[in-house]
Amino acid sequence: MIKVGIIGSTGYAGAEIVRLITQHKEAEVVWYGSRSYIDKKYYEVFQNMFQIVDAKCMDDNMEELANQVDVIFTATPQGLCASLVNEEVLNKVKIIDLSADFRIKDVEVYEKWYGIEHKSPQFIDEAVYGLCEINRDKVKSARLIANPGCFPTCSILSIYPMVREGIIDNSTIIIDAKSGTSGAGRGAKVNNLFCEVNENIKAYGVTNHRHTPEIEEQLTYAAGENIFLNFTPHLVPMNRGILVTAYAKLKSRVSYDEVKAIYDKYYNNEKFIRVLDKDVPPETRWVEGSNYVDVNFKIDERTGRIIMMGAIDNLIKGAAGQAVQNMNIMFGLEETMGLEQVPMFP
Repeated sequence: MIKVGIIGSTGYAGAEIVRLITQHKEAEVVWYGSRSYIDKKYYEVFQNMFQIVDAKCMDDNMEELANQVDVIFTATPQGLCASLVNEEVLNKVKIIDLSADFRIKDVEVYEKWYGIEHKSPQFIDEAVYGLCEINRDKVKSARLIANPGCFPTCSILSIYPMVREGIIDNSTIIIDAKSGTSGAGRGAKVNNLFCEVNENIKAYGVTNHRHTPEIEEQLTYAAGENIFLNFTPHLVPMNRGILVTAYAKLKSRVSYDEVKAIYDKYYNNEKFIRVLDKDVPPETRWVEGSNYVDVNFKIDERTGRIIMMGAIDNLIKGAAGQAVQNMNIMFGLEETMGLEQVPMFP
């Protein structure tokens, strides 16, 4: 049985890790870390865990935690994991970090976009970007995983086959994305109050959203050339879900069957990526509560563009589910273990 410790277990992503591990056959949570609720029983924070989790919340002492568990999930704000991790800890335990601390390989880019000093840049090169379907082989031998962001997960997986195969003009990529409010975290913020969000949709982080360099970096690796793109996220009044609609100019005329064959080449054997039937656009409601990614595309022959679409649950495949998927790969377990929940509807 894999012993799991979670730092940040009372945030939305941390709570989802708890829920998924509770249903996992080969893992158990032994440390529910939460600075805000130390010594408070976990079910008193999340009543859905009543008579399921009786343990108390503990602090975020990573060095002590490393002596008690096999893997640590850090579902915390940017900067915390980097301030806690060290060589002694990594020699004892595997770490899956859900923050952005180790996602971007250029420390100057990280510090510019996130506005904080990186506390442990010596581990950036070692960290593996944990987009499972693309970096699976690297994940297997990693001791430090940078779990991808929610917008990047959906954006990259929607676009990746086209970039990898050189089908599109990479200088023309535009990503329009929508997210539910849980993507902003559980902290109290005026902009996330019901009356602020309900009956409204807005763009935010226009031209400067911090997920932009993460998307660009990973697509650059896929393309073999530098990619700079426009990424505009929007906040919509729903709890969960991300919908990505991305646009790019095709290099040459291609048929539906040719593009479909490319998507199938990369995703046909991927359990959690579903390439939808022709003319069926992805919808967030059909992936909610699951680790699935629904993707599809539409060729616009009139403009010579392709529209690439994707939908995920931002808290599962966009955070906790992908983290558990990475854990399964790292420990040689069946990759789908604990993650085969059917999407819930309504």
